[in-house]
Amino acid sequence: MDFSRFLSDDFEVKSWVNAAFRAVQQEAPGKVDAHAATLVMKLQLFIQEVNNAVEETSHQALQNMPRVLREVEVLKQEATFLKEQMILVKEDIKKFEEDTAQSMQVLVEIDRVKSRMQLAAESLQEADKWSTLSADIEETLKTQDVSVISAKLTSMQSSLAMLVDTPDYSEKCVHLEALKNRLEAMASPQIVAAFNSQSVDQAKTFVKVFTEIDRMPQLLAYYYKCHKVQLVAVWQDLCQSDLSLNRQLTELYDTLLGTWHSQLQWATQVFKNPHEIVTVLLIQTLGALVPSIPVCLSTAVERMGQETKLNKLLELYDATIHFAKGLEVAMLPNLKEQNLVKVMELVEAVYGPYKPYQLEYGDLEEENLLIQISAVPLEHWEVIDCVQELNHSVSKLFILASGAIDNCIKLTDGLGVCGLLKALKALFTKYTSDFTNTLQSIRKKCKLDDVLSDSLFQEDWTAFQNSVRIITTCGELLRQCGDFEQQLANRILSTAGKYLSDSYSPCSFSGFQDTSSAEKKSSVKNPWQEYNYLLKENPSEYASLMETLYTLKEKGTSNHNLLSSSRSALSRLNQLAHHLAFDSVFLRIKQQLLLISKMEGWNSGGIGETLTDDLPNFSLTPLEYISNIGQYIMSLPLHLEPFVTQEDSALELALHAGKLPYPPEQGDELPELDNMADYWLGSIARATMQTYCEVILCKKCAPQNGQQHRCNERPGVLAVMSLLLDTVQGLNCLG
Repeated sequence: MDFSRFLSDDFEVKSWVNAAFRAVQQEAPGKVDAHAATLVMKLQLFIQEVNNAVEETSHQALQNMPRVLREVEVLKQEATFLKEQMILVKEDIKKFEEDTAQSMQVLVEIDRVKSRMQLAAESLQEADKWSTLSADIEETLKTQDVSVISAKLTSMQSSLAMLVDTPDYSEKCVHLEALKNRLEAMASPQIVAAFNSQSVDQAKTFVKVFTEIDRMPQLLAYYYKCHKVQLVAVWQDLCQSDLSLNRQLTELYDTLLGTWHSQLQWATQVFKNPHEIVTVLLIQTLGALVPSIPVCLSTAVERMGQETKLNKLLELYDATIHFAKGLEVAMLPNLKEQNLVKVMELVEAVYGPYKPYQLEYGDLEEENLLIQISAVPLEHWEVIDCVQELNHSVSKLFILASGAIDNCIKLTDGLGVCGLLKALKALFTKYTSDFTNTLQSIRKKCKLDDVLSDSLFQEDWTAFQNSVRIITTCGELLRQCGDFEQQLANRILSTAGKYLSDSYSPCSFSGFQDTSSAEKKSSVKNPWQEYNYLLKENPSEYASLMETLYTLKEKGTSNHNLLSSSRSALSRLNQLAHHLAFDSVFLRIKQQLLLISKMEGWNSGGIGETLTDDLPNFSLTPLEYISNIGQYIMSLPLHLEPFVTQEDSALELALHAGKLPYPPEQGDELPELDNMADYWLGSIARATMQTYCEVILCKKCAPQNGQQHRCNERPGVLAVMSLLLDTVQGLNCLG
């Protein structure tokens, strides 16, 4: 029997008993009782064995306990003895120190005297060595052996270091420097030849020599001059060629980038800090170009036309960006080995020529946008052409605005956002001004301001249909303006957001600068990504940029007011378009209403006559102008159908954003505001009634015949209004 299952942590009595009887039930069902008796006996025997084992183990433990206690006692006695011995040794050491303190002091003094004597002896030897070397140096110079002369000068330099306190120390320094100058002059042709031929062995020799005589900066000056002369000559040849400035810069940058790679590979075999040396070579080369890049840029910009200035400047900047990206990629793998101060100087040298134009980006962009938008014609002889041009101008407007964002990111890397916003504001101001002038021109062409009461009545819905198209254009303007503003906020934050520190607070700009400096010290930054011309050149504009970025980050790009004034101006355009449409509809009604004052009977009779007759009988047939108005208003719903179908989202947006004259009274139930067609019909109805009242009350005292006419007209007017209500209900059913 396997009793190991009794040791398991998840042992269960029921499971074990069931398992023990399961096999017996299958093999011999009638022997269950016998099997149970056998199991009980085996368990009793096993329990007895376990008890015996426990008893034996306990007995052995009791026998071993006295021996363990005795060993612990012995160990305790030995520890006490060791402690006493340690105390005795400590006392002996202390006594020895007290007895030998005087002797040790004497030994220290003797050692100090010995050191001073050795130093004096070495000084005397070096002084004697200086005299010997000074006497032999002239003969050594005659050998023209640079290595030997360098060794002599190094020895003289070491000797001179021991003669600092001598009276003629300064004269000896001057003499040694003169000897170094002679060695440098003697070796200069060989140095130039070694650098021009890119001889690694000769260059290593001169590096060793000039390092020993502390003239390494002078050797590097030879290295810079040799390669700088070659690179400047390449630039001068390019300037004298017929290539465009863009092509000249591209060729120069390709040459400089190739020089970086080739010279870094060569300098790694010669110098200890090749990256810094090649970086300084490029810095000095860019600073030594004749004519300089800033002068070339200035000359080229002056020759450019106003309409192409910014685009040409961006083309030139593209070449510089390509060169900078190439250098960044080349430096990035070994950025930790670079002298970041020198790398930042190189970044300044590369981007510096464009700094004046980056600072003036806002003015350049504004001038460019105004020229471009001025080339978009809105005014035409025919009204339909004006309407079409207004519609086409929307896409042109926002193409220009999106292009301005691209220009800002490309030229300023997001730092010119304040100038961009200023330029966009000027663009929308110019556009809304031209749009407004075009609307005024359309009003004149449609003669909406000339109410001719004696003109022949005829229905002409062309002006209204054109006005609806203009309203749709305004809705498209509002929609695209919202989308563009969202795009503008997203791109500003994604591009310029890197300049905003997480700890920036709009309350303290100086605090932001300090925090930024601390963050830069804590980790290695990439100078090519950290270039920031605006921080030093225009701190106030940089502070405004930080506030804008902070607002976008805190409130989100969907909750902003970057183009609030432009949105307001576009809303005013929409309002003007609504007034244009309203006037184009109401003009015919107003012309008919003005006929009342010219009817026969209004002008007859003397002024001041009073009404003495009974009230006249009402007319069964409305007068002609009432019929004309009724017929005209009944035609209106057909032309308001686009307001009900709401198939055009731009039109729907414009209609909900615009307001009509003659609004409903405050406090009235306004179900018509839920339906644009109802809203328009309500406005036309109120305008009709108010104008009608103004016409019939225009004179303080109407003549008697006028009273008669007026009473005859009232049923006709009421009938028209009733038809108008029926029309409104019909539009509701259509909607």
